[in-house]
Amino acid sequence: MATRTFEDKEEEEEEEEEAGEDHHGPSHHPPAPPDELFDIATSVDPSYIISLIRKLLPNVKNDHNFCGADGDSAPNEGSKIDLMGESASSSPKDRVRGSPDHNSEAMDVVNGFEKSSYQDGDDENLCRKVERPGVSAGEEVWEEYGCVLWDLAASRNHAELMVENLVLEVLLANLMIPQTVRVAEIILGIIGNLACHEVLMQRIVSTQGLIEIIVDQLFLDDTQCLIEACRLLTLCLQGSECIIWAEKLQSEHILQRVLWIAENTLNPQLIEKNVGLLLAILESRPEVARALHPPLMKLGLPSVLIDLLAFEMNKLQHERIPERYPALEVILRSIEALSVLDSYSQEITLNKKLLQLVCDLIQFPDKVEVANSCVTAVVVLANILSDIDDLASEISQDLPFIQGLLEMIPFASDDLEARSALWSIVARILVKVQEDEMRQSSLHQYVSVLVSSSDMIEDDLLDHQLDETTHRIPCGFKRSARVTAIIRIISIINKWTTSKDCVEENNSVEDHLADDTNVGRLLDCCHKYIESVGRSYSGD
Repeated sequence: MATRTFEDKEEEEEEEEEAGEDHHGPSHHPPAPPDELFDIATSVDPSYIISLIRKLLPNVKNDHNFCGADGDSAPNEGSKIDLMGESASSSPKDRVRGSPDHNSEAMDVVNGFEKSSYQDGDDENLCRKVERPGVSAGEEVWEEYGCVLWDLAASRNHAELMVENLVLEVLLANLMIPQTVRVAEIILGIIGNLACHEVLMQRIVSTQGLIEIIVDQLFLDDTQCLIEACRLLTLCLQGSECIIWAEKLQSEHILQRVLWIAENTLNPQLIEKNVGLLLAILESRPEVARALHPPLMKLGLPSVLIDLLAFEMNKLQHERIPERYPALEVILRSIEALSVLDSYSQEITLNKKLLQLVCDLIQFPDKVEVANSCVTAVVVLANILSDIDDLASEISQDLPFIQGLLEMIPFASDDLEARSALWSIVARILVKVQEDEMRQSSLHQYVSVLVSSSDMIEDDLLDHQLDETTHRIPCGFKRSARVTAIIRIISIINKWTTSKDCVEENNSVEDHLADDTNVGRLLDCCHKYIESVGRSYSGD
């Protein structure tokens, strides 16, 4: 009887709409059927959410006259449900457009920076308002109802209520028939917000046919649809049902499409979401890694990531577009993830182009703008140096690079992994410095670089001295890279101070060196640090 009562109320609402009611938003929230109980607490009337879901049911008579758009063409509930059953056997391939064989111009992914997805917990209107000539009033109303559900799906309670009332089945029914790309984007956005809630992951994968049709959306040639598809797939690969999703993605033509999108789009948000999907794969569970890593490596994932980094670095050095910074960061994080995979790390660490790009970023003058990316670049470089023994000796001659590296100290200060990586690079480089064999002018340049960064070195040593001194270190335990680096700094400065009085050319160079006070302060700070740390090394 509850269903009959609800139908009556919906028919009354549709009659009001026919009489000229404003279509720009729902003005009537139908009350819940008296004999229906809702076990999920929400801040919105549950019957209102249910009414929105019903308005998204596709129209069996006309694919583009959506339910709730106008009363004349709205079919009865029976015909709508029949549509869902009939659509399940139809193939979505007829709607799939675009392939890696198409030219990059085929994709509408060059411009557009609209943000429509639920990201990082932002509490905002998630649905873009876009003026689109030629769109029927019925489609606009469907989109408005869909956008409301998109927003509501960000709340776990609302999302659970929506799933309990068959929103996934309704959205699947819409995807099974021809739709505008805007409708597809809204559907993917709703499911993406539902996927933010781990408790709903199993319901998503258990909806028959939904996974396959979501994966098929990767072949659409629309920027916003692809952004939402990549975001949704990323969330699913990070969830408890990731193995099921990996099985659906492991086909070579699907992974080839993912890489093709990365190579052919200029849209920074799509690059960010697309590479974010690749990052989720690289950081996935072993079962997912076994399924997806080999085919991606076969298709040239390392080259794609390095080419993307080169593109973003060129943009950074010449244009400084803040909207592109998140894309740069996720590309570097993906390269970092790849550099630590035992089976594939050398694909990254032996690449000279990557080495140059990473060094260029570390030397970038305005590090504040891209601090996170610079920190990740330091970690990548540390991984490269751990695989190539001779590289540290070569880098030790590059004083501008060493200057840029030391300038990274404050940016890496709060990140334990990055700070360890930075000091490991400094230690590897300074160990290769042969100060006893250096000409006075070369030694002067080295000391100048060290002294110019003395404030940053001193602050880091003081801030993190407890890291070395809190616990007594067992006898024979290997000293940290930071300790090794500081010992080398002391040795280089001592060599300078003892030799400058004995060399005749000293008079011509000491005027260019930072004043002796700074040299002495840095040396004193390093000595105090080593003395305090030395007490922790019972065997050193």
